[in-house]
Amino acid sequence: MSKLIGDFGEKAAREYLEDNEYEIIETNFRLKMGEIDIIAKKDSCLVFVEVKTRKNNNFGNPSEYVDRNKQEKIRKTALCYINSMETEMRFDIIEVYYKSLHNKLQMLNINHIENAF
Repeated sequence: MSKLIGDFGEKAAREYLEDNEYEIIETNFRLKMGEIDIIAKKDSCLVFVEVKTRKNNNFGNPSEYVDRNKQEKIRKTALCYINSMETEMRFDIIEVYYKSLHNKLQMLNINHIENAF
């Protein structure tokens, strides 16, 4: 079920970004050291997005689960991705809130945190 929820959140985040004029460059970019959920571009800025999907924030906001260790893995993976590219970049988090009704997932809200770390 957690993969289904994660896939749901990432799809919602991609649609949100596209609706807000981001160009999706890569999804689920993986290296040995880590993974980046979405790599997008807006204007001249390359944006590395971590997506966290939860039903609610009873145990804290989803963005709070992107701890320093996770941030460092994302940074290192991003640096490998850009390798020798010269481009402006930033790190964002998208929080996706959902509810489950009759085994179907329904999006409730999206919160986009720009320059999260």
